Amino acid sequence: MGLFWRRKSGDEFVSLGLNEPRTVSKDPPSKEEQQRVDSTPVPVKTDIVPAVTGAGPTPQPVDAPPAPPRPEPVTTPRNEPAIVREKPVPSRTPFATSVLGLNLSMEELQAQEAALQQEFSARFRRAVSATRESLSERLDTVFAGRKQIDEELLDELEEILIAADIGVTTTLEVLETVRRGIARKQINDLDALKTAIRTELLTILRASERQGVASETTVPESVSPYVMMIVGVNGVGKTTTIGKLAQRIKAEGNDVLICAADTFRAAASDQLAIWAERTGVPLIQQKQGTDPAAVLFDSLKAAKARGSEVLIVDTAGRLHNKSNLMAELEKMKRVAGREVEGAPHETLLVVDAVTGQNGLEQARQFLKVAGVTGIVLTKLDGTAKGGIAVAIAKELSLPIRYAGIGEKVDDLVVFDPEQYVNGLFGN
Repeated sequence: MGLFWRRKSGDEFVSLGLNEPRTVSKDPPSKEEQQRVDSTPVPVKTDIVPAVTGAGPTPQPVDAPPAPPRPEPVTTPRNEPAIVREKPVPSRTPFATSVLGLNLSMEELQAQEAALQQEFSARFRRAVSATRESLSERLDTVFAGRKQIDEELLDELEEILIAADIGVTTTLEVLETVRRGIARKQINDLDALKTAIRTELLTILRASERQGVASETTVPESVSPYVMMIVGVNGVGKTTTIGKLAQRIKAEGNDVLICAADTFRAAASDQLAIWAERTGVPLIQQKQGTDPAAVLFDSLKAAKARGSEVLIVDTAGRLHNKSNLMAELEKMKRVAGREVEGAPHETLLVVDAVTGQNGLEQARQFLKVAGVTGIVLTKLDGTAKGGIAVAIAKELSLPIRYAGIGEKVDDLVVFDPEQYVNGLFGN
């Protein structure tokens, strides 16, 4: 699966380690390192005393420094949005992804990346294990004891695929491929049947990447900030996805900013503020009811002023009044396009995998009003109907960009069609 998010080129990137324990080198420090440590000044711990006229008492050392003040939002006379100042995050926390390999050889970096890919592969397999049990194992049961593939078996196969939420349209297409293989004597046992199904599902997923935005590398590095709008109904994991995206993209060495443009719900900004504090990513927000386009405008100005590479924009999650939502999103897109060339560069729709076909219907509605370019499929580990990924790719013709496979901050991964299909069939 490689790096999570990349637009920079070549040597600027190193391998990543996710939530690994701190490793302490047993080798003695080099002469240069020891000199650097010895020359580093040690801060003196002092009490802070108010300034007075004349000579005052000399600050005396104390046992512990005072607790640092909590970051406070900064408001301006124009009532511009408050900016939650970036809070340093320790390099080894549940919300940290550390950059490794700064002094390693290319071979060692490649070995680290290979190990990381194996880790993601194993976690992805675990995430789709419930779907695998409902699909692959049921195929074994249906095929057991049969000497030939007949219409009765194909009818049972149709039920299995639909039960996994692969969708009626996709299921019929897969079965048509199977029937052609049977007629040509290419499919005559369970292994050949599974291979045909796996190949067809992978073909569907890869075909979806030809539309929308399949990679952030399609936007030139000179365009900055890269603007990502996140849409989706309330409750699908949109805020959590934004927090995880921000943390993971920041961990790849990018300066990230979050825009809280869902001013319809006060809770939305509160939840984003929590994620911003956890991940150390600055947040731009205004009071409830403010025009979302105005918040986005200020966020774009702030992103350009601080040289941020990425701006992630939260949007309203309501569909009950589609005309208002459409007008709101269109206005935000116009504002973004005026400030940054081609913005928004991605509009990601967050879909809850647990909701199955209901989530697919929500996706169709947003597709009409939001100009969606890709999908984030959350809670893939919490359903036995993970075949919804194939249904979405087939019926919406959009790439699945990311998948949520757990609760931890690094449990948002780049969706890999081959890893997904192999996970379904236990390969």
